[in-house]
Amino acid sequence: MSSTQRRDEQVVPGPVGTPPTGSHLSRRRALGLAGSAALVTGAFAWAGPVLRPEQVAEAAGAPADLYLAGTDGWMSLPKTPAIAPYHPDVLAPAGLSTYIFGFRNVTGMSTTQRLNQKNKAQHNAPLFWVDQYDENTKKDFRVQLTNLGLALRPDLFDAHTLHWHGFRNVIPFFDGEPSGSVSVRAGSEFTYVYRPRDPGTYMYHCHVEDVEHVHMGMTGLVFVRPLQNGQAKTHDGRTFTQFLYNDGDGSTGYDREFSLFLSEVWAEAHWADAHIQLPEWSDYRADFALMNGRVYPDTLVPNGPGVNPFGQVSGTAFDDSGDLIAPAGRPDLKYQPHSSLVSCNEGERVALRFANLGFKESAMTTTGLRMRVVGRDATPMRGRDGTDTSYETETLNIGPGESYDVVFTAPAYVTDPKGFNTYMLYNRSFARSNNRAAGGFGGQATEIRVHPPGGVRAQQFPNDGGI
Repeated sequence: MSSTQRRDEQVVPGPVGTPPTGSHLSRRRALGLAGSAALVTGAFAWAGPVLRPEQVAEAAGAPADLYLAGTDGWMSLPKTPAIAPYHPDVLAPAGLSTYIFGFRNVTGMSTTQRLNQKNKAQHNAPLFWVDQYDENTKKDFRVQLTNLGLALRPDLFDAHTLHWHGFRNVIPFFDGEPSGSVSVRAGSEFTYVYRPRDPGTYMYHCHVEDVEHVHMGMTGLVFVRPLQNGQAKTHDGRTFTQFLYNDGDGSTGYDREFSLFLSEVWAEAHWADAHIQLPEWSDYRADFALMNGRVYPDTLVPNGPGVNPFGQVSGTAFDDSGDLIAPAGRPDLKYQPHSSLVSCNEGERVALRFANLGFKESAMTTTGLRMRVVGRDATPMRGRDGTDTSYETETLNIGPGESYDVVFTAPAYVTDPKGFNTYMLYNRSFARSNNRAAGGFGGQATEIRVHPPGGVRAQQFPNDGGI
């Protein structure tokens, strides 16, 4: 939502997929029109080579690997403590509490099913992963983005983009930063093309009105798998075929992987967007601290059926209308499908990928386990001469926009009536662990559960609990 647009233009809606018109010319609009005129003039004046028809067909015909839709919706946060009048929102549907913007995975859906997802955003956005670009196969990764519009706020014509935060040497046209690349208006779509050459953990978000759109929930985690994957490498007496980086020696190898995305909710800002108000961002405060879009103990609830982005099949990942299927017994978490529960067997090496797109620093702490930091901001912990600079710690201080890759080895299982041993993983900041709720945790926290040998089956995809 553009404050410039609201104050300088009286917006008159046009047909779906067309830009709005204004009653007079704002500075932003004038600059946009001038830029468009310059592009048209330059296009006719330039007499350089053009794409041949067969090249155009090849570029246009390449299918997308992932299809995302931007829209609005609602999610569920604990009703207590109430923050009158902002939380829970009186406009929220039954069982839900908080208005959001977000992305949905609409891969494999019919046009009708895709359009049905308006006002059914999820938080956090779909987790997805990409193989490192291989010069031999030259396989691009393509993400198609469509903008379904905002059902609750039809007065707004916010465009959306997909900005891959931290992507090195990105082609500006596909960067998703709206002043230098394409924005996707309501009713339109655009395909982003990537050749990711640097393994590691990243995040993505909408870059239009980014303070608002990021905070409202248009954020998610993405990671790049190294070319080394699939090769057998032995490290400390263990042989691995999955790795966080192209380490050459197997030191970043793992048996299981879990992604943990950190975000925040300022209840007043979410309420303001739902009630046609403008929040005062300088008053920002994080009322709720989330992990994978939920708060503890909801972080332990299993994944919803549709969390594997490359397994989109009607009836399993989504229902006949295209809507998400809620985790068993938890209809309130329908639009928060990602679990944060870490399950493993004793002796296994587990990779944790952290990314923070809140506005506050998070201090993620483990109890009784030591994490080895092997990467930060999609960069392996190696010096320029190859020296190993990885280190062990119990606490990660993760600033906004930062990511960490860590591994730990699950300790020996000790007989327990529950069938597993529990180790807490939580934000050391008390206010961000309890979300001001009395009686224990309620924020950025989850559990690491260590089972006896064979207690958890092999993972089928990242964040698969294996239970």
